[in-house]
Amino acid sequence: MRSSTGPGATLVIVGGGGFRVPLVYRALADGPFAGLVSDVVLLDASAERARAIARVLHAMPPPTGSPAPAVRVETDLAHALPGADIVFAAVRSGGADGRVLDERVALEAGLLGQETVGAGGISYALRSIPDMLRLATAMRQLAPEAWLINFTNPAGMVTEAVSGVLCHRVIGICDSASGLVTRAARAVGLDLGDSLAGVDYVGLNHLGWLRRLDGGASAGQERGHDGGSPSPAARDGDRLPALLADPLRLGSFEEGRLFGPSLLSSLGALPNEYLFYYYFHREALRAIRGADRTRGEILRDQQQGLYPRLAEAVDPFGAWEDARRERESGYLAEARPAGEQRDEADLAGGGYERVALRVMRALLTGRPAELVLNVRNGTTFPELPETAVVEVPAVVDASGAAPRPAAPLTAHQLGLMAAVKAVEQDTVRAAVHRDRTAALRAFAGHPLIDSFHAATAVLAGYERAFPALAEFWTD
Repeated sequence: MRSSTGPGATLVIVGGGGFRVPLVYRALADGPFAGLVSDVVLLDASAERARAIARVLHAMPPPTGSPAPAVRVETDLAHALPGADIVFAAVRSGGADGRVLDERVALEAGLLGQETVGAGGISYALRSIPDMLRLATAMRQLAPEAWLINFTNPAGMVTEAVSGVLCHRVIGICDSASGLVTRAARAVGLDLGDSLAGVDYVGLNHLGWLRRLDGGASAGQERGHDGGSPSPAARDGDRLPALLADPLRLGSFEEGRLFGPSLLSSLGALPNEYLFYYYFHREALRAIRGADRTRGEILRDQQQGLYPRLAEAVDPFGAWEDARRERESGYLAEARPAGEQRDEADLAGGGYERVALRVMRALLTGRPAELVLNVRNGTTFPELPETAVVEVPAVVDASGAAPRPAAPLTAHQLGLMAAVKAVEQDTVRAAVHRDRTAALRAFAGHPLIDSFHAATAVLAGYERAFPALAEFWTD
């Protein structure tokens, strides 16, 4: 464990040419995380992409306090990993073209074409997990004391697979759950601070519910719409029921608009935005099938000329920032009415990198942090395997991350979580053991794939799209 005032740590970012890397570096260079890291290693199979991103980092406005971390580019694990304290992994196996195929093959089979949910998520995991297992094995050999903070999607499945190699030294993160908690708290004027003691969020990655929101309001906040005094429920206790019963406040943030008062009233909880694909499956499929391009095609087209532009631009940071806002504005577009834009606060960035850096700071300094993370279940939900990775509030310190106790699951929550977890574990088995039967069982068992024949067809479609997958199996 490092002292918060001691020498800075070395951070290796695997997928260092990734588009969102500047968000991490910006947070490291200024603000509460400044000085925590002295060296950043951008590891990427494409040196050109990593160098383009390095130009963006160097062009950022200079920090006001500690010196900005030094940056170097590597293309080989053997050169990047020795000396690492923390490894961030944001790998897109198969690149942008792989994502497009994940979406298109599913759509051609009449199924939802989405990156991490349903058929596309299983296909993506079958590519991501073997690559991440190679990283985990290299870490165990070259940087055995380093921690892996994983954002490689599908984050829950990848974290669960990699924990078989790194045990507790891997923690999975995703910003969608934390973003939901932040937006709901803001809607009721609640300042949670750094504590999640009053937050009850349960689920799996990209499948979860906020079930309680409790805490002390800031002075002057939580007043009625007429400006009057706070209600008794606003002063203490769970704020969620009043929020779910208030269409005006629900309309003030993305998930409230996405799901609407009727569904939220029936659930008695706020779902993660990705549950749109389950609760409005037909509508989502119709919207995606009716679009000219899939989300993957839009991002691929946006980025085709971006990296050469970043490599040559006089102001690479400005060019990147313009591209970032364009990219963020199209997130989950199929879930919004035509013409509706995302909230300005959501376009500003600052999601997953803040989660990742708070985890890193807790691991390096021992200063505890409470966040919604992807961690081993243990005894949190007795109905699920102890080794299953779940997404829940957790406490992180120098010893790792431990889930907070959670109230029992409802039958609805348990049913959906158990069904999807069975799919995830079959997918992990397929990727780890090269087991095609397990892969077929995963496709057939997913709630969004309603036919064994469709499962058989979509798996065959992915094998045609990705010849390496067809050669991957041992059975």
